[in-house]
Amino acid sequence: MRTLTFVIGTGRSGSTALSRILNAHPDVLSLNEFMASVGDAAFPDGKVSGTEFWQSLFRPAPHFERMIRSGVPLPEFLYTRRPGRYAAETTGIPALSLMVLPHLTDDPDGLLDELGAAVVPWPERTAAEHHQALFGLLCARFGRSAVVERSGYSTGWAPGLRAAFPHARFVHMFRDGPDCALSMSRHPGYRTISLLREIKARAGIDSFADLTDDHVRSLPADLSPLLAERFDPALVLDRDMPLRTFGSLWSELVTDGTEFLRRLPDDQRTTLAYEDLLDRPAEELTRLAEFIGVDPLTQWLRTSAARLDHSRRGSARRLSAAEFDELRKSCAPGTRVLEERQAGAGEKGRGRP
Repeated sequence: MRTLTFVIGTGRSGSTALSRILNAHPDVLSLNEFMASVGDAAFPDGKVSGTEFWQSLFRPAPHFERMIRSGVPLPEFLYTRRPGRYAAETTGIPALSLMVLPHLTDDPDGLLDELGAAVVPWPERTAAEHHQALFGLLCARFGRSAVVERSGYSTGWAPGLRAAFPHARFVHMFRDGPDCALSMSRHPGYRTISLLREIKARAGIDSFADLTDDHVRSLPADLSPLLAERFDPALVLDRDMPLRTFGSLWSELVTDGTEFLRRLPDDQRTTLAYEDLLDRPAEELTRLAEFIGVDPLTQWLRTSAARLDHSRRGSARRLSAAEFDELRKSCAPGTRVLEERQAGAGEKGRGRP
């Protein structure tokens, strides 16, 4: 029986390395940044045809296209490192091609063609049924038996994924708050996320679908250009952004992830702390493999440990005392939630809420 697992969390928590580790397991189909790539557009209400479903996977993600055109590509954009027939300046880069397919193959264009030929003729059905069929198609293509989707900044999708896939398993991955928040502050994606959140707050909207021209005209001159098809990268990269902004974001995300996991049955939930993974890679990966339903192969465990980077641990403590104290205070609400979760685990064992 094929299993489906979602790794949710803040991002900047070692989760990209985890995707690479899982991809090296011969039984795991590692869907790297699938939800970040296709988003809510791939989960419309009601039934959709194969053609409509394929368009939701093929259509370029507008926000990522703007970042590429503006000279702010993310390090996670694998396709732009080895470009093929698609480009943001001309054709647009299909959503699946940017991060998902290059993680699976050295020929993402060929795999995209192969998937499109198979998916377009599919009959009408719900988006969840289409996704299950897509996962099955990819498992058959690569000879895998367990599907693991992992996206950064993904806690917001968790309730919808739970509704679409009620039997799915969830892993909440997290990292020390100050270290994670500091990493966010240096990442162009999280700097952009923070600025877009500020735009929504200033406009008083929950979704950019509700943004009007009047809203845009009311924004400061250093924010409104970010909504254009192309913007000055200095608006993101060179802006002075307080570290506490990212500490608060980290706290919000780990609180949301912890609360979501708390509502799940025991056999559909677990946690993974990045620091535990660094300290006990074989033990933690064995536990993770058993949770997602594959064997913890000896050779896989041995080679996986070498993929982990210990050098960034404790990075926040290299800040000045004042900066670290400010960052630690902004992370305090999230840290408290994680400590309470750990204390509440009691005899259920490490890694279980």
